Amino acid sequence: MPQALPIDAALPDLLEALARDRRAVLEAPPGAGKTTRVPLALLEAGLAEGRIVMLEPRRIAARAAAERMAETLGERVGQRVGFRIRGESAVSDATRIEVVTEGVLTRMIQSDPELSGIGAVIFDEIHERSLNADLGLALCLEVASALREDLVLLAMSATLETAALAELMAAPVVRAEGRSFPVETRWLDRPLAAGARFEPAVADLVARAVAETEGGVLVFLPGEGEIRRVQAALDGRLPPDCVIRPLYGALPLDRQRAAIRPERRGRKIVLSTAVAETSLTIEDIRVVVDGGRARRARFDPGSGMSRLLTERATRAEATQRAGRAGRVAPGVAYRLWSRGEEGALAAHPPAEIEAADLAGLALELALWGAAPEALPFLTPPPPTAYAEAVALLQLLGALDAAGRITAHGRTLAALPLHPRLGHMLVSAGRAAAPLAALLAERDPLPRDAPVDLSLRLEALRDPARFAAERAWQPRRATLDRIGAEAARLAKAAPREGTQAALSPGAMAALAYPDRIGLRRKGTAPRFLLSGGKGAVLPEEDPLAGQRLIVATDLDGDPREARIRQAAPVSEGELRALFADRIGWRDVCEWSRRARRVVARQQERLGAIALDDRVWRDAPQDAVARAMLEGIRDLGLSPSAAARRFQARVALGRAAGLDLPDLSDAALMATLEDWLLPFLGGVRTAEDWKRFDMLPALEACLDWPQRQALDRAVPASFETPLGREVPIDYSGETPEIALRLQEMFGQAAHPQVAGRPLRITLLSPAGRPLQTTTDLPGFWATSYAEVRKEMRGRYPKHPWPEDPLDAAPTLRTKRKRG
Repeated sequence: MPQALPIDAALPDLLEALARDRRAVLEAPPGAGKTTRVPLALLEAGLAEGRIVMLEPRRIAARAAAERMAETLGERVGQRVGFRIRGESAVSDATRIEVVTEGVLTRMIQSDPELSGIGAVIFDEIHERSLNADLGLALCLEVASALREDLVLLAMSATLETAALAELMAAPVVRAEGRSFPVETRWLDRPLAAGARFEPAVADLVARAVAETEGGVLVFLPGEGEIRRVQAALDGRLPPDCVIRPLYGALPLDRQRAAIRPERRGRKIVLSTAVAETSLTIEDIRVVVDGGRARRARFDPGSGMSRLLTERATRAEATQRAGRAGRVAPGVAYRLWSRGEEGALAAHPPAEIEAADLAGLALELALWGAAPEALPFLTPPPPTAYAEAVALLQLLGALDAAGRITAHGRTLAALPLHPRLGHMLVSAGRAAAPLAALLAERDPLPRDAPVDLSLRLEALRDPARFAAERAWQPRRATLDRIGAEAARLAKAAPREGTQAALSPGAMAALAYPDRIGLRRKGTAPRFLLSGGKGAVLPEEDPLAGQRLIVATDLDGDPREARIRQAAPVSEGELRALFADRIGWRDVCEWSRRARRVVARQQERLGAIALDDRVWRDAPQDAVARAMLEGIRDLGLSPSAAARRFQARVALGRAAGLDLPDLSDAALMATLEDWLLPFLGGVRTAEDWKRFDMLPALEACLDWPQRQALDRAVPASFETPLGREVPIDYSGETPEIALRLQEMFGQAAHPQVAGRPLRITLLSPAGRPLQTTTDLPGFWATSYAEVRKEMRGRYPKHPWPEDPLDAAPTLRTKRKRG
């Protein structure tokens, strides 16, 4: 008789909901028993005609769930309960429950959209929001609505965030209570010191937890490397009865099982990745040590693909992990952060679809024949990231110009690889399998090793010899994984590709046609990549002198990235691989570095020029248009006269005249309209500095507008002597300056655009005597004081008592004979 589990009480309600609606959302905390009880309950109730397929996010959890259910039935795996994961399966004609990893379900749906022979699909741990689970759910919902109304769909979640999921599925929510004991949380007294190493700090906390508690200890670490280093740091620090058990996906099966089952002798210390958060039950755990880190799939601009990147764990993950300590008895959870740091943690991990590379998703949707907005996604893919993924697939030939899948794309969709690497494998054949496996993994060499991929392939071919002869020691566990994956990929690849006998650099160019780098001129090893970005190598790297390389891994700097892995490639190889993409282009463009228009004829592959010649007879129109970009870079350079004209037009517009906007902002926005016809002969920054914008600005006004402007806002003031004095429009009020005697007889104050002109009246020596906007008022009041003071200082100049009755003059008084 199976042991009673908390989920058992919820099974009748769940079965009733599924029988009525064919869909449901099951909310049950970790340890409730949903993973192993629910599929068996559906099988026993006969609700699904055909097989029951259950998705698990991880291979280790899929196998463990199948083994536990088979054990419950008293059978071996592969009879009524089986599993299918990447590279391994245990199923038979008798199999009724099949536990699969998420990518397997996508292949099942794509190969048979009706899901023939399948009566129910269960999405376990749907709250983890993996990209494949979100895609699988969207496809299953469309299949159920369009082709299979009888299909049973069940989403099982360990969190309370089920409302949006239930709304998407139009399904009822069934809740199951958990069974847990209280867990005491213990934080660090203070945050870790800046620069403190992670693994020794975890080892210290584990040693403390072992000394203060009893029972099994579960330690959460982000990955295999951290597990190995913490295990080494614990060597000799734990009591003799402690047994350390690592647990991660790449571990051999017998060692995985040893970590999961109860320890017969001694105290078990399990060093585990996130696989133990929700998907697995480790029965004898009383203590949790949480390192506070998580590894997530993120789009890595450096590799051009998704990579598992290490980040801070979220509060939801910390709660899940701590709960593992209260499964069999009251427990204790130790956290490698202070209580004050807890508030800075994010509430929940993001959905993978929001941050991961979407090339695989875009390929699957093209194969399905639907745009992302046509499918019921719980979180729609971000439009910009999706558009970039489509552009990459078109570059690889997987999609045509209209975004439809090609025959080549269908081949890539069937491969368990990123489309970049699948394209390389199909094109180069089995010989590319080691490089494909290498590029899909983390670098097996230390950071100070040269960037050349050939070194990594050498280490992969003969690890022992490489370690003995080279200065850089490879990570053997990483090499082992790469070697196993290379063997698997070799079986999936065609014996011969469409391209024969390629070098590593040529193979890499197939996967990264946007990362082919041409060395820039100069002494520093700086490269322009075919996708348009810049990259740089350390000057001491052996590849620094290469003219052409393929950069397969960069540090992600958006301005000029540092190259972390690359391979040399010859121009001949590129011409053979990309003959259809190489062509001559006439290039006339502004060079910010040279500060001039540069006209070249270039044979280009993407953004790089394999051949580059001066374009001596570039058309003037092309030069002028390129110069417009230079002006956008340099900015406007108006003369004083041009500035006065702009000010006059602005004043006229303010007075209600129908005139164009000649402000700097408006001019910059419409350069092509008003400036292009006047740029003949202008092609450098110095030419532009000398260029007079005034004729071009004047041409913006037609004849009636010029006439209206000259009447309302004249360029100059005609004095009573008939002399033209330029009006200064640079300030808030238009103004002129002239000798006081030149304004004798002027009874009315001059106007500009309905506003008084500001006049500065000067002494015979040119010094300001009075500034006024009311000349009649000045004559009637202040002039008398000015006359009294100035007539003694300048006796040769006229200072009449009545200036309005005097004739204007710039001459001195005549001598008496």
